[in-house]
Amino acid sequence: MNFSFYEWLRGCAIVVFAILFLACKEDKKSNLQQEAHKFTNELVNETSPYLLQHAHNPVNWKPWSSKALEDAEAQHKLVLISIGYSSCHWCHVMEEETFEDEAVAKLMNENFINIKVDREERPDIDQIYQTFAQLTESNSGWPLNVITLPNGKPLYGGTYHTKEQWIGVLNKINDLYKNDAQKAAEYSDMVAGGIAEANAIAPAADIGVLTQQNLKESVANWKGNWDLERGGDKGVQKFMIPSNLSFLIDYAVLEGDNRAMGHVKTTLDKIEMGGVYDQLGGGFYRYSTDADWKIPHFEKMLYDNAQALSLYSKAYSVFKSVEYKNVVWETIAFLEREMKNPEGGYYAALDADSDGEEGKFYVWKESELKSVLGDDYDLFAIYYNIGPNSIWEEGNHVLRLETDIKSFLDAQAISYSDFDAAKNRWHKKLLNARDKRVRPSTDDKIITSWNALLITGLVDAYKAFGQQRHLDMAQGIYQFLKTTSFKNGLLVHTYKKGSVHKEGFVEDYAFLAEASLALYEVTLDGQYLEFAQEMVRNVASKFEDEASGMYRYNAASELIAKIIKTDDGVLPSPNAVMAHNLFRLGHIEYNMDYLKKSKQMLSAMVPSTIEAPASYSKWNALYLNIAYPFFEVAVVGNKAFPFVKDLHQKHLPNTLVVGTETESNLPLFEDRYDDDATYVYVCQNTTCKLPVRTVEEAMRQLQNF
Repeated sequence: MNFSFYEWLRGCAIVVFAILFLACKEDKKSNLQQEAHKFTNELVNETSPYLLQHAHNPVNWKPWSSKALEDAEAQHKLVLISIGYSSCHWCHVMEEETFEDEAVAKLMNENFINIKVDREERPDIDQIYQTFAQLTESNSGWPLNVITLPNGKPLYGGTYHTKEQWIGVLNKINDLYKNDAQKAAEYSDMVAGGIAEANAIAPAADIGVLTQQNLKESVANWKGNWDLERGGDKGVQKFMIPSNLSFLIDYAVLEGDNRAMGHVKTTLDKIEMGGVYDQLGGGFYRYSTDADWKIPHFEKMLYDNAQALSLYSKAYSVFKSVEYKNVVWETIAFLEREMKNPEGGYYAALDADSDGEEGKFYVWKESELKSVLGDDYDLFAIYYNIGPNSIWEEGNHVLRLETDIKSFLDAQAISYSDFDAAKNRWHKKLLNARDKRVRPSTDDKIITSWNALLITGLVDAYKAFGQQRHLDMAQGIYQFLKTTSFKNGLLVHTYKKGSVHKEGFVEDYAFLAEASLALYEVTLDGQYLEFAQEMVRNVASKFEDEASGMYRYNAASELIAKIIKTDDGVLPSPNAVMAHNLFRLGHIEYNMDYLKKSKQMLSAMVPSTIEAPASYSKWNALYLNIAYPFFEVAVVGNKAFPFVKDLHQKHLPNTLVVGTETESNLPLFEDRYDDDATYVYVCQNTTCKLPVRTVEEAMRQLQNF
């Protein structure tokens, strides 16, 4: 069909008109969006959910940058650094009470350069100023609000403040700076020196301190702080800290310490029965606000749940508790259902609050339970102890158990199968009802180090239960991270579409190397070993600190002091994880330099492990490998995979299990391959038993080496 020139011109006019109409519509929409917010600051251009939450405060917030500090210097203003994260309850409270107040904002804007930091995006900045808060005996935690000189050296630090308290602090510190800048500078120099000193580690060349006696002393010093009745360490609030319990399981087995094993079992039981575990939807909340694990702080963090998978999977291999298996499987189901990015990675956190109230999504009133459950309510109420004495606040109940399943079944005279069917029915009804509520917001950053912990957790679940889907999930996350977070040989710390990719920290490399080694050990696939080796080399080239023999937290030196992170917190120490990686690679490669480096790093930490064992369990886990007999089990032959899988399902502390189904030049496998048979080599300190052809024979050799 032929068109005339005029028809063509008419068509163009229609297209142009449509474009102009849509453009005007978009402009109008944009203007309406701007009008909907009275204030907008520089955070509006960020992708962090936490920073975006403050993008329309009247405070002129800026993201962290060297330019922000330069602005403070040019304008002769102090810097106010406010650090938090999106699922932090008290961060929300302080924003609503204080940072949304126009009078407070006016005071802040006139006298300070105001910087907002997402501590999950910049854990290095958080670490520096948390150290300052601890050194000055201020409250540490979040939100952390720090006032510094333009050079970043701090003058004041504190956590949550009421509006009145905050105004008083601002005026007092600003007056100090204006009236006596010299005194303020001297004080900040002293504090910065203290932060640097707190991160200083004296290297140790003497590995003679790595004795069983020193390790036993470390545990003995810890035992006095154990809550033997309620589990965990004594205190009014309790954190799970999986690395602590994981170490104690292995220690109890190797040392034959029944008290330690009993304490671990009590703790694991109390946690999985308590309100700190989501009895309905699976997954763990951040911590318990009481000593009985009853009432949680309702955030759900990826790192807690990732490490819980490793812990309860290991515990299952020791205790064979069906409840521990259920915890692992339910937690994996929760993660897939509520925290998985469609592309393959896992989100950082779920908020504690929904619809303006902490925990509202998760708690129940008795009337709601009766309405949803109907005839099922009576047995449900007995199992979950619903009654006047279990009310948390405002008539709400947090689901938790007061008795173990066996005692409950005996008391109610019902079978496990009948009870399991009833429980599934309860949960289905209640989950359907819960899903109709306003959901907590999701922090949709994908953090490399936390996802690496999840890979390891899923691999540990695969080891314990042999479920291929758990391994498939772990491999999927690994591939996602390689695709999105690994560019030109470098890792980024967080990934989100549209975000500016920031350089990774030592924890990203260390945790991903650990995860890659875990994948290698269960799949026998050399690509995972090669990637772990690459990550370890990157750590050495980018983060090594020659003065301490450790690794710096970040590669750049823009902060007021370098960070050498050696203690465990809710995350294990990245230096301890690196020492583990060096130790395992040292055995796989017969790399004596790696083994020596690992032992030297651990030797420097022995005084700390003795003085504060609860904060150095990841180091003590390595200590077990060195102070007690350590075994290498190499499986070589075309049936190596099922042999390795069988061995991994057993609890074998202080044992490296690796295998190959093809010829390999790795020292553990070299000259050991046979086309016609599969052999298991059990070795210790370069001495090997005669090869055997069954897992049962290998187990006997391990027990009688």
